[in-house]
Amino acid sequence: MTRFGDLDPPQRLLMGPGPVNAHPRVLRAMSADLLGQFDPEMTAYMNEVMALYRPIFGTENRWTFLVNGTARAGIEAALVSLVAPGDRVLVLDFGRFGALLKEILERIGAEVSSVDAPWGEVVPREAVEAAVARVRPKVVATVHGDTSTTMAQPLEGLGRICQEAGALSYVDATATIGGMEIAADRWGVDVVTGGLQKCLGGPSGSAPITVSEAAAARIFSRRHVEKGIRRDDIQDGTGLRIGANYFDLAMVMDYWSEKRLNHHTEATTMLYGARECARVVLEEGLAARAARHAAAGRAVTAGARALGLTVFGDDRYRMSNVTAIVIPEGVDGEAVRRRMREDFEIEIGTAFGPLAGRVWRIGAMGYNARKHKVLITLGALEAVLRAEGFGTPAGAGVEAALAAWNDG
Repeated sequence: MTRFGDLDPPQRLLMGPGPVNAHPRVLRAMSADLLGQFDPEMTAYMNEVMALYRPIFGTENRWTFLVNGTARAGIEAALVSLVAPGDRVLVLDFGRFGALLKEILERIGAEVSSVDAPWGEVVPREAVEAAVARVRPKVVATVHGDTSTTMAQPLEGLGRICQEAGALSYVDATATIGGMEIAADRWGVDVVTGGLQKCLGGPSGSAPITVSEAAAARIFSRRHVEKGIRRDDIQDGTGLRIGANYFDLAMVMDYWSEKRLNHHTEATTMLYGARECARVVLEEGLAARAARHAAAGRAVTAGARALGLTVFGDDRYRMSNVTAIVIPEGVDGEAVRRRMREDFEIEIGTAFGPLAGRVWRIGAMGYNARKHKVLITLGALEAVLRAEGFGTPAGAGVEAALAAWNDG
């Protein structure tokens, strides 16, 4: 029988599009003792999590909680619970994760339409309005910040467009929550989901979610409690049963409510981590945290350009926390990533789809959206580029990044 040694991962600086290094406070919180899922201390922590995430989502929604699983679990739970087979859904598609929304919706059996933008751009507001009028969807779904293209879709007014058309709205904010402003109530959007492993500075494995009363009514209209846990105080809805059990938000919401429906066993350690992520965010302050991420994004962009590199995409809509850099002609992009990892213990990202082999992606978010980590990454990138034969002015990237950070 093969026996393996103790875990001893390298102390790598994760400066890709996510995951990033978790905040030490989050890791410490996750080492706390386990509790039973209906222990009064545990249910009190659940209620605290709901309260902590409301300001982070920019909402007063009662239904603000966690879905156990990575960010994609939140995405799938939201879509499978909102959308029934045959429902018309409009997706704003401007990158890999817009395509993912369509993939999930097609699996559900929805009638999917999309309004598309080239990678590196976003969907114009007038195109959204025209598509909603044409498609007349039940749900409009979009990504906020798509790390595949590093673009952030403007969301002001989206809720009004949807409400006037009688549609609900869904936003995947996995890559932006805790780093860019999320304003669910002001935007008027119905469901927003996130993940811990990017700007929130935690590990992947828990998906914060907020659900409006209108969306909750749609979800509860499809409630069908599984036979083994039926109770007289929880009535089934009249709509089509949600096509998942674990991701059935009607039952998950009853679990998080005062009903405490025994739907699943809460992931205690992940809840501790999600709770501490939120505490760290709110202690720093949402405005201060957004400003720090914006400074990091400015610094990466300025530093890359000072090294003679081209930054991909439309500057007007760039995410603050992930920057795509065009790989120069004649430079082996994977050799650069390997040298960054092996010589400097720094990870930067590759790309997908149309951008595969064309760009690197540098993420500066959460615990890693700090001046010294950005400067260290750019200094290492300069050294690697020079070693790979790409001529760049010595020290220019770090100098420009420092100035850009301080200019804010």
